[in-house]
Amino acid sequence: MTENIILKSPAQIAKMREAGRIVAQALKLVGELAAPGISTLELDRAVEDLIIAAGGIPTFKDYPASTPGVPAFPASICASVNEQVVHGIPDTRQLREGDIISIDVGVHLGGWCADAARTFPIGKIGRKAARLLEVTERALFQGISFAKPGMRLRDVSAAVQREVEAAGMSVVRQFVGHGIGRDMHEAPQIPNYVCGPGEKLDGAFPDCVLAAGMVLAIEPMVNLGGFEVLTDKGNGWTVYTRDRAWSAHFEHTVALTPNGPQILTEL
Repeated sequence: MTENIILKSPAQIAKMREAGRIVAQALKLVGELAAPGISTLELDRAVEDLIIAAGGIPTFKDYPASTPGVPAFPASICASVNEQVVHGIPDTRQLREGDIISIDVGVHLGGWCADAARTFPIGKIGRKAARLLEVTERALFQGISFAKPGMRLRDVSAAVQREVEAAGMSVVRQFVGHGIGRDMHEAPQIPNYVCGPGEKLDGAFPDCVLAAGMVLAIEPMVNLGGFEVLTDKGNGWTVYTRDRAWSAHFEHTVALTPNGPQILTEL
């Protein structure tokens, strides 16, 4: 089922790579700034300045909510701390020694998008938190290793799930990866687990054969506890683990080429 998936030419992928380079620069900047005492709002402003100076547009800022009545996202980054999974709204909260923070960045440049996320340790973190970051990043690259023409989408999902569950952790099921191109969210949806025959979300997760020209935002969200999550009723955006166990998020925009996967959001 690939009729709704938009394939990109090598020239178009090259344009997405330029947007991806800005995303990678933004995450590098966060890694340099993220330390005890800095606020998530300060990180947001620094990333926004970098994106605009590079000629890009912060994709997340004013991104419309899918829930009626919820205002558009107000910031340029998603900043999710500790038990927050995704879509954290930057504010004056100061990071503390031992925290972890997941930063998600999207950039629109010349009509094309790129999207990536990384979870950063704040100072010295605990053993369980450090292992959470290691497992989540490793799961991302396991998934990427199966993003090749001729493989199936479920192969990517299965690779992520195997890595996470072998470590005794859980993958979030309510939020998934996605295709990306001129729009931030395109077909296909990319779950981080293999869906059973009766499982559905937004209709279904149809499997498909992967093909050269697909560009995928692969993004494991991994919890130390259970996979269940809740959305903050106050702001309509911030997602928390239901059991308040900590969560990590790693993501890359990946182009599928005849020579294998090409990561577009790294320097």
